[in-house]
Amino acid sequence: MEGKDEDVRLGANRYRERQPIGTAAQAPDSRDYKEPPSAPLFEPGELSSWSFYRAGIAEFVATFLFLYITVLTVMGVAKSNSKCSTVGVQGIAWAFGGMIFALVYCTAGISGGHINPAVTFGLFLARKLSLTRAVFYIIMQCLGAICGAGVVKGFQPHQYERLGGGANSLSKGYTKGEGLGAEIVGTFVLVYTVFSATDAKRNARDSHVPILAPLPIGFAVFLVHLATIPITGTGINPARSLGAALIYNKDQAWDDHWIFWVGPFIGAALAALYHQIVIRAIPFKSK
Repeated sequence: MEGKDEDVRLGANRYRERQPIGTAAQAPDSRDYKEPPSAPLFEPGELSSWSFYRAGIAEFVATFLFLYITVLTVMGVAKSNSKCSTVGVQGIAWAFGGMIFALVYCTAGISGGHINPAVTFGLFLARKLSLTRAVFYIIMQCLGAICGAGVVKGFQPHQYERLGGGANSLSKGYTKGEGLGAEIVGTFVLVYTVFSATDAKRNARDSHVPILAPLPIGFAVFLVHLATIPITGTGINPARSLGAALIYNKDQAWDDHWIFWVGPFIGAALAALYHQIVIRAIPFKSK
């Protein structure tokens, strides 16, 4: 029994019996991390800052590279009659997840490494960035995606047209509701992972391992692609879907294109609400 009191004081029961549980159990001065302040809705001063435009350029370049590599990978798989002679669905999933891992690692310190309008939208709802920055990021992401797919078509115009250009479409045998559901849940997984990996408390604990945030985000993208490629080709990124559809520009790319905007934005909103209201909520203090 020796040392029991010390164990209790330092362990899970360090707080008084009537102390509120949950996040409220930790007094602000006892935390080893600091919550960043909420971003203002509008921040006109950002428009005169070079860091604002540098971040937008980083999002453009990252999304450009993301589309270039991933569209080429999808086309390489579609080109072969035998899936055993290509990287297959698993290779496509690795290409998307691996690129997100690399690009988030490269751009996180500049723009936050969103590379996805749905991620930007979710973070905006959580007041992690201003409306000004969110709109600018989404525009730059879409432009980067269009340019990335355009360069692929410029290098291989005939192959691009014949192989579908990596455009998302609803697979045969699936309804629009099933496709929408796949996009909602897939994006929820991604954006929830983004919130968890970039949480202020986690950053304080894991700051000595800089790859810990990009790694789970990239892995989430990989897993979602494994699950939803057979259904929608996996969007979960409106910029990726728009860039490929606009450059390919065939009816099959536009027929259900709305799914690849509505689904990801709903999924991102649900993830933001879940993380902010449920996971990071501060319970009511007892009197």
